[in-house]
Amino acid sequence: MGKYSFRSDKSYRHSFTEDKRQAMKIGILGAGNIAATMADTIREMKKQGDDVELYAIGSRTQAKADRFAINTGCKKAYGSYEDLLKDPFIDLVYIATPHSEHYQNMLLCLKYEKPVLCEKAFTANVEQAQRILMMAELKGVPVTEAIWTRYMPMRKMIRDLLEEGVIGEVRTLTANLSYQIYDKHRIHQAELCGGALLDVGVYPMNFAEMVFGHPDRITATAFMSEDGVDESDSITYTYRDGRTAVLTCGTRAISDRQGIIYGDNGYMIVENINNPERIHVYNLMREEVRTIECPEQISGYEYEVRELMETIRSGKTECPSMPHRETLHMMKELDMIRSQIGYRFPFEK
Repeated sequence: MGKYSFRSDKSYRHSFTEDKRQAMKIGILGAGNIAATMADTIREMKKQGDDVELYAIGSRTQAKADRFAINTGCKKAYGSYEDLLKDPFIDLVYIATPHSEHYQNMLLCLKYEKPVLCEKAFTANVEQAQRILMMAELKGVPVTEAIWTRYMPMRKMIRDLLEEGVIGEVRTLTANLSYQIYDKHRIHQAELCGGALLDVGVYPMNFAEMVFGHPDRITATAFMSEDGVDESDSITYTYRDGRTAVLTCGTRAISDRQGIIYGDNGYMIVENINNPERIHVYNLMREEVRTIECPEQISGYEYEVRELMETIRSGKTECPSMPHRETLHMMKELDMIRSQIGYRFPFEK
């Protein structure tokens, strides 16, 4: 796939650019646990005054869609994804399907010119991501990756602390995220782009890059399961100025989910890099000198929804917290890591 330029000044022709008071109707593709969390979040957002409405669910079967609608309060239930996308009242689509389905799901959304909030990992590989984003730009339709930690206020809080110099010059960080999730069908199936990297590894990687920026070199190793997917990964980022980031992820055991940033005048611990809860700041004597709590939130999903809604209303095609170039960059890195650990998806062979 050749290179192309993103034109963020291109406007998406949508009624919300004329009527900003109208509630956005959201449709959800996929009726799993993450979709249910998003549905609950949207309902609560509406209660809190956001101009948003939980409108429709699309699933592979009508029975599953009906059950989801009853449990969550969706007004419409569709037994196919395309039937949902044909609904002219849907203003924004949230994709909560397995990684392997994201590409086709987004192609379908773009066919009907529906703005998209797609769960991480955005696609299976960078080639798919390039195609989607090129089509989105050509059509002028907003599309963004739902890597929720990029949109959360804790991101700015960490950056502000570092710029304040509370731990001095930052040299090293570590971050980990592991859950006992290997028994989930989507995790141990290579056909579904399963494994640790695309499911949980993206969080330590995004954490490191939100703090240090893009690395100059990446080295990775993995333990591959009998099913042919990466069960656990160890990833090291190195930078020309000597900084390093050591990242781990896995699907067989739990981890403390911490991100630790080390400076020459102390260090800080971020509790739960997957959904930050608080930051602890320590001095040179390893004494805790400050604790910063995460702002109260609904689930954490509301931040990405609000930013995409604002992007649509402003006539833009990219969210500032996760612009297209960052999605492409992360997908390239995921491809590079998979190359190093010898993991190709069946459809890539």
